Amino acid sequence: MASKTASRALRSSAKQLAQPAARQRRSFVSAVSSASRVRSAVESRAAFLPLQQWRGMKTVDFAGHKETVYERDDWPREKLLDYFKNDTLALIGYGSQGHGQGLNLRDNGLNVIIGVRKNGKSWQEAQQDGWIPGTNLFDADEAISRGTVIMNLLSDAAQSETWPAIKPQLTKGKTLYFSHGFSPVFKSQTGVDVPSDIDVILVAPKGSGRTVRTLFREGRGINSSIAVYQDVTGKAQEKAIALGVAIGSGYLYETTFQKEVFSDLYGERGCLMGGIHGMFLAQYEVLREKGHSPSEAFNETVEEATQSLYPLIGANGMDYMYAACSTTARRGAIDWSKRFKETLKPVFQDLYNSVETGEETQKSLEFNSRKDYREAFEKEMKEIRDLEIWRAGKAVRGLRPENV
Repeated sequence: MASKTASRALRSSAKQLAQPAARQRRSFVSAVSSASRVRSAVESRAAFLPLQQWRGMKTVDFAGHKETVYERDDWPREKLLDYFKNDTLALIGYGSQGHGQGLNLRDNGLNVIIGVRKNGKSWQEAQQDGWIPGTNLFDADEAISRGTVIMNLLSDAAQSETWPAIKPQLTKGKTLYFSHGFSPVFKSQTGVDVPSDIDVILVAPKGSGRTVRTLFREGRGINSSIAVYQDVTGKAQEKAIALGVAIGSGYLYETTFQKEVFSDLYGERGCLMGGIHGMFLAQYEVLREKGHSPSEAFNETVEEATQSLYPLIGANGMDYMYAACSTTARRGAIDWSKRFKETLKPVFQDLYNSVETGEETQKSLEFNSRKDYREAFEKEMKEIRDLEIWRAGKAVRGLRPENV
């Protein structure tokens, strides 16, 4: 209900757009401020509310395509505890997803243990988060031997490298869990050929493990995909849904392992990360070449997008964002969007083909398996950090009230 209230407060501003400019600005700011107050109130109460939604499984019409959506009201904490009462969830790897999912499982009261290389960096980070050696923190092999549900959250390259040691321990009766379809879908390249006598399931949060953790602590929940690769017991899908709720998902959408990995690799190379970074750089560089200052180029390229316009799209959609802008802005944006689509669609088609054929998988495995991977990656990160656009951005962010 609170989220609906916030949405109504934001939507009410659209009704003001036909009014005189001065009144329109005051009304719009007031509406957004009201929505912010609603969100703040919700977040301050989140720690005292049950971590669950108030709706259950339902069929939703997505632009004429009906899909089943699962929500956590069907799996309250008491039901989760009963369902997994005889299970030990062995979470292997403590990177971003391991951190977020592991802590959420622990907070939900489930019997979860962490398996990582003893005394390595991840072992130390797990200890800092309160995992206790010998109690719920073990060497990976011991954790797998103790677990009934093996949650393989190692990096894609590490999953491939460790599979010969992991596979023999996946005995009949256990369940193998992934948060990415990469390894089994591209098994000809990764070598991850799962045993035929166990359930193999997937819960893929649509965001980083840090976001999984943050939304859980706020009493909300991240969107996640669920899929079944192999159902031996007849209960694989049920386990996937239950685990999806247990790790902190608010909404769960059905997919397949193949579709999950194709869309994920495609999306993060496109609009989510690679494509948006490329567009930022292109626009910024043209502005600089035309004599605009670094601050002006950054504000017009990144700051206004991330701090003003993108949140409006996230709240109520692209049409709402257009309606909230000036008539001049919306006219030009609508016209030029068609040209960008025509120009970029062939690039996105090439990208999808590269994902589908396994070319992107091969590149990832080769680079991420290099012995100097961390050094090579840090070199790339340094090159990005040293770009003028992001050095200007650091200065702009430093002027925000919360950072002063």
